[in-house]
Amino acid sequence: MNVSLNWLSAYIDLEGLDTREMADMLTFAGIEVEGIQERGVTTDLVVVAQVMQKTPVEGSDHLNVCQVDAGEGSLRQIVCGAANYKVGDKVPCALPGAVLPGGWQIKEGKMLGVASCGMLCSASELGLPDKEHGLWILPEDSVIGTPVREFVKSDTIFELEITPNRPDLLSHWGMARELAGITGRALKADPAAGCDACNTKPAGDFIKLSAPEICPFYTATRIRNVKIGPSPEWLAERLMAIGLRPINNVVDITNYCLFELGHPLHAFDAAKLTGHLNIRRAEPGERFTSLMNETYTLTSDDVVISDDSGAALSIGGIMGGLDSGVTEQTTDIVLESAWFLRSAIRFTGRRLGLASDSSYRFERGASPWNVLRAASRAIELILECAGGQAEPILIGGQAPCLVSEALAQTATVLEQGSEAKVYYALDQVHLDWKELDVMTNGSIPHLEAARILRNLGLRDTDGKGNWDCPPWRLDLKRSCDLLEEIVRVYGIDNVPATNSSIYVEETAHDRAHDYRMALSRKLAGAGFWEVQTFKLIADESIDPTIACVKNALPIKPLTDGDVIRVSLPISEDHSTLRP
Repeated sequence: MNVSLNWLSAYIDLEGLDTREMADMLTFAGIEVEGIQERGVTTDLVVVAQVMQKTPVEGSDHLNVCQVDAGEGSLRQIVCGAANYKVGDKVPCALPGAVLPGGWQIKEGKMLGVASCGMLCSASELGLPDKEHGLWILPEDSVIGTPVREFVKSDTIFELEITPNRPDLLSHWGMARELAGITGRALKADPAAGCDACNTKPAGDFIKLSAPEICPFYTATRIRNVKIGPSPEWLAERLMAIGLRPINNVVDITNYCLFELGHPLHAFDAAKLTGHLNIRRAEPGERFTSLMNETYTLTSDDVVISDDSGAALSIGGIMGGLDSGVTEQTTDIVLESAWFLRSAIRFTGRRLGLASDSSYRFERGASPWNVLRAASRAIELILECAGGQAEPILIGGQAPCLVSEALAQTATVLEQGSEAKVYYALDQVHLDWKELDVMTNGSIPHLEAARILRNLGLRDTDGKGNWDCPPWRLDLKRSCDLLEEIVRVYGIDNVPATNSSIYVEETAHDRAHDYRMALSRKLAGAGFWEVQTFKLIADESIDPTIACVKNALPIKPLTDGDVIRVSLPISEDHSTLRP
């Protein structure tokens, strides 16, 4: 996942934290930093220049040779292929030696035999949103020769590898929470703080949950009179920084909330819906055309959102449909925020070969706690960026309990609307301090361990070692999970190494293993080679005529029941378990 430090700094103060220091801090805490990219202008060799002359290049239908003033005391000749500029415009000029985002180094050269001493740049070539589809036309009051970096904000992008047990880190707010827990720095305002006052009401018969075992919790919000158009510059910049292409304000906001809060959303064009919404299992053989204009054949294992027409509007938790998507003509939308069973999303995505940022999060375990938070945040941004009037959030079903049934009575009301309430029960884990002392040889003070847990969002309910886990940490279930959190944040390098004095008695399994190893060494000494074959083979490798693997010595005849086929093989060559 890509994380923009500019975006991240909106939620936590990063002042004084060096980029490499932060990368090491995350890596030692179990969050691998795979790469660091610098975006935007980071060199003084990209300056403000004014186009003084513009002459077509002979033999070309689009190239022009320009004389530009880059503040050097003399004009510089540059060949340019853009069409959106005129004499007198001020544009970014990359001088020879400049290195642009992506590692592109500017050199002097020739184009169609005409010398070119630099390059006039578009915004996208500088790692910025490109609104002009050509050169970036700078304000008239820009001072010639001024480095562009002085008035353009650069950014640093972390490429992170998030382990499957930490879906709460698949967002900028989640990463800010984690950094706050590691560094002890305070978080800034929660972007979804307005969720506490969001207007909700029961959906009644507008939402029908026909497959509650896959989707037990679904919300829909109608927003009328929205104006579809380009996203504001700040929003487009944040999306482009992490590698997303802006589409329009409403679609961009759903993507923005996904990467801000970590919960998927989807917007339907309300004019393309008929009657009520039905979250159901697909009919065997049902056809669905996605937003990417790809058609898929569904089975009853897949969940779809449909309306009274019976047509599938989207594959739940994975991708929307072509016939119900938001376009420039859309005026009313229905905003979906829901929770889907992770195993169902994973099965459908792999069977169809269909993946999205939404399915990536659902199949790792999105928290139902985020459903209303993401919806209310998206509504807030849509009203700000696209206008319109929002109706109450319609709630269908109930958020699944986050803990065992035995602890359900300790449920806490975390989300409450005017007419509908959603309850979340917090998981409670008992931490035995003696286990911590044994594991770390008493090197971590209990007060420091308690501080770490509180910084990570846990709450000590009774002072007796019983900790309420935050609703976004679905991976904290046992005492050992809390011990792991303490040690990884405290730093495993800060725990002194000790010699183990534990004696383990030899077992029959150990003796059998030793015998096999001794036998292998003797056979190798006699000139034999040990071969480890693939456990999975192609189905065509099974010869039905002789009921055995082709070119293999049959030990016993195979029946069809002896052949085990993989339901979701990674390739055709690995579809059958070797008999």
